[in-house]
Amino acid sequence: MNKILVANRGEIALRIMRSAKEMGIQTVAVFSEADREALHVRFADEAICIGPAPANQSYLVGEKIIDACRVTGAEAIHPGYGFLSENPSFATMVAEAGLILIGPTPEAMAIMGNKLSAKAAALKYNIPMVPGTDEAIKDIGEAKKRAEEVGFPILIKAAAGGGGKGMRIVENLESFEEQMLMAVSEAQSAFGDGAVFIERYVSSPRHIEIQVLGDTHGNIVHLFERECSIQRRHQKVIEEAPSCILSPEIRARMGKCAVDVARSVNYTGAGTVEFILDENLDFFFLEMNTRLQVEHPVTELITGLDLVKEQIKIARGEVLSFTQEDLKIKGHAIELRVYAEDPAHNFLPDIGTLKTYSTPKGNGVRVDDGFEEGMEIPVYYDPMIAKLITFGADRQEAISRMLRAISEYDITGIQTTLNFGKFVMEHEAFISGNFDTHFVAKYFNPDVIDEGAEDEALIAAIVALTRFKPDNSSGATSTARSGLENNWRKNRLKYK
Repeated sequence: MNKILVANRGEIALRIMRSAKEMGIQTVAVFSEADREALHVRFADEAICIGPAPANQSYLVGEKIIDACRVTGAEAIHPGYGFLSENPSFATMVAEAGLILIGPTPEAMAIMGNKLSAKAAALKYNIPMVPGTDEAIKDIGEAKKRAEEVGFPILIKAAAGGGGKGMRIVENLESFEEQMLMAVSEAQSAFGDGAVFIERYVSSPRHIEIQVLGDTHGNIVHLFERECSIQRRHQKVIEEAPSCILSPEIRARMGKCAVDVARSVNYTGAGTVEFILDENLDFFFLEMNTRLQVEHPVTELITGLDLVKEQIKIARGEVLSFTQEDLKIKGHAIELRVYAEDPAHNFLPDIGTLKTYSTPKGNGVRVDDGFEEGMEIPVYYDPMIAKLITFGADRQEAISRMLRAISEYDITGIQTTLNFGKFVMEHEAFISGNFDTHFVAKYFNPDVIDEGAEDEALIAAIVALTRFKPDNSSGATSTARSGLENNWRKNRLKYK
């Protein structure tokens, strides 16, 4: 494997290319017209434009990706995450073109890409499941009966879904039919598949996922867990490894279950098995993501492995160079997804130009990004700017480093999730580990971020005035400074 085409953009494209370069492998970038000046385009050995800015005319067009391989002589494709990374039709297209997909087989993708077929595969190994239906709801009467047996509240979920789409919490029998019809309609609109099923609603869930690796020789291992419970709109914002709540015994059982889920589809490559953990520390299978996860760096930091390199080695037919017994957890890692979003306004995207962009540095800090100062955040794609990851000897050190890194990260021109990350790192619920996926709804008040910004503005104004008249020779300046200081003190008391 001498040349790899990276069928993605932004930070993940750069991250893949860097590992490939360290392995002596040439890289090919593909880009839309909106990404012509993107960093991954400049970094690659070759680059090919594959169409207009909208993803459905460029990054989601499999034929264009295959054609780019033919033109450049790339032998393999790394899809990253998102776009075509979990598309079994694309995986089949790659194989039929005589190319190598750095990922699992189309069959594994297809089975795990549907929550119902994934549950059926996992049940072969007696993996714990949330009580509910094992098949799509076809008869409302039967579904109501099953819902009563499971017990309200229940969750209606889209079989082909994700990201909270096609999902409804139902509190009672009277609202069941209406909520089911809404879930079916949303699932059909979002995924082209209206199939839904029901599960018992876990009221205080934690989202725990297990990283797995499988080679083409039947060896499958797990690389421990990631805690992904800090979410907004059912999508992750902060992840960490390991989870501060799992005992070694629970970790071992979850790891074995994850390996068995992967084994149920003869999984090859990197994948993630996701679980719900309830308030009693009982865990249940949720789904499997058949690709590299956004949050994979925290696993890399606690294991010392490069997951992209492992993916490439597996795709080349190599045997895993380590066993489960060789793997140990060392230290603690936390990741904050730095989105171009405004946390004060329901995390709405805040697209614009990076007027200032300076990343933090120092021991234990890693930034995976795809932007530089002066660049615009395109409106066409996911608004993630970067992943800020910190590593420490223990969880407290990782949190302290994250707070330091956030304070050093300088971004102006747009709103970001940096201040939200600071809020989480300083919150007692997060520090104590006593939190679940409802953290934002329970604790987050957007006013806290606004007040913090006012605080910083007042301090900056005081500093600026002091520098302007350091000798205090002007009474007017002294009075203004005194007024600002008094206001700052009053505001500090108000915010506490």
